[in-house]
Amino acid sequence: MRSLAIADRERALFSARPPRSAIERLQMAQDTYHQPVLEREILEFFSRQSAGVLLDATLGGGGHTASLLAASSARRVIGIDRDPEARAAAALRLADDADRVRIVGATFATMAEVVAEQADFLDSDPITGVLMDLGVSSHQLDESRRGFSFRADAPLDMRMDPTQGITAAQYLATADLHDFVRLLRANGEDRFAGAIARSILERQPQTTDELTQAVERVVPAAARRRGHVATRVFQALRIVVNDEVDQLELGLEAALNVLAPGGLLAVISYHSGEDRAVKAVLHEAATGGCHCSYELGCVCGAVPRVLVHRASAQLASASEIEANPRARSARLRTAQKVSS
Repeated sequence: MRSLAIADRERALFSARPPRSAIERLQMAQDTYHQPVLEREILEFFSRQSAGVLLDATLGGGGHTASLLAASSARRVIGIDRDPEARAAAALRLADDADRVRIVGATFATMAEVVAEQADFLDSDPITGVLMDLGVSSHQLDESRRGFSFRADAPLDMRMDPTQGITAAQYLATADLHDFVRLLRANGEDRFAGAIARSILERQPQTTDELTQAVERVVPAAARRRGHVATRVFQALRIVVNDEVDQLELGLEAALNVLAPGGLLAVISYHSGEDRAVKAVLHEAATGGCHCSYELGCVCGAVPRVLVHRASAQLASASEIEANPRARSARLRTAQKVSS
């Protein structure tokens, strides 16, 4: 499915009514975005949000934001996403609430700058909620031309914003073998990481099929886990191409900074590396960075920044997983910024 130029679509969505063909094409894109994961839990958590504006830091197709706006007629949302197609689909979905939502092209790392630039929309109201729904969207996986998935052959791209940065194929063209091995191991590919890395760098794949073949040729059938043999390789490349590790760390810090005292933070992650990073940041914020002996108590004067609501992550219910299999790997962690 080839859509109108992204810039033209976004300029038209909240002003003039676009041609019927544009509406139909955007509707098709919108329909491929995933059903919001942990929707009931998110709505329940943010039902305690005080007056102010909610920042949806991963707008996607607008599913969570649509539900949050429907739950409260007084709520307003700033939605950010680096993917132009996501912003266009969300704009169509949220058109009936255009006066209560502001859609911005941005990344986690620039969250504070986004808030500063939206002074007219905020109208002196604070940010009292931040939602971060991490990872790749179902739409990005389903759009074969984006190169995120091994389900169909496509150019090896994997950029969440296809207008910026280098593609996965370009990354592989200059990747160091030892760095690539470490990347694969960090994403769970342990035993065959070295062989896989050498096979890929020797063949320099330009398409998803070529990447898959480079992995398959060095992993014996008897050693393959449940699921596709190249899953973790695709995940590792997506993460490095989109700088997801640094973006997450910077985004969590930015979220804590932009939240008003008493504000709420909810983060949904989908793999163990993400969840560990979120847990570590929240633990550091909850202790104020204190590393004093537990037996002796805190003597460093650390001041907690947040109150973490649960020690463990919240998981999707069995009924949600049955209706939406993507929810199986979702992990929700929530916290509240401590009032000063």
